[in-house]
Amino acid sequence: MSSYEYQSVMNNTKWQEIRNAMNDCSINTIWRIQNFKTKYISNWDGDWFYHFKGNYKSIEWLEIKIENLEEKDQLINILRTINVPGEAKGDVIKVYGYVQNSNSVNYL
Repeated sequence: MSSYEYQSVMNNTKWQEIRNAMNDCSINTIWRIQNFKTKYISNWDGDWFYHFKGNYKSIEWLEIKIENLEEKDQLINILRTINVPGEAKGDVIKVYGYVQNSNSVNYL
């Protein structure tokens, strides 16, 4: 699979908005990312301020783990105000940085 088969659906500004919103959020969440080029999946992390920054261009997706339905609704509302591509499945909200060219993407 080559990078030509994918398109970027996020930019640094949107990732930074997520970082700021999650850092300011009263809900303690954990997150992990997958690197677009290496496919490496990070460990779950709870630090949005120091650890979720830097080279956003390498993020294929971000997963945010949620504990209950109330948290899920609140986090989806936060992400909707930023208008990010993603989906909520079970106890995880996934935000996409890249999608395959042939796939459509929904926004939260």
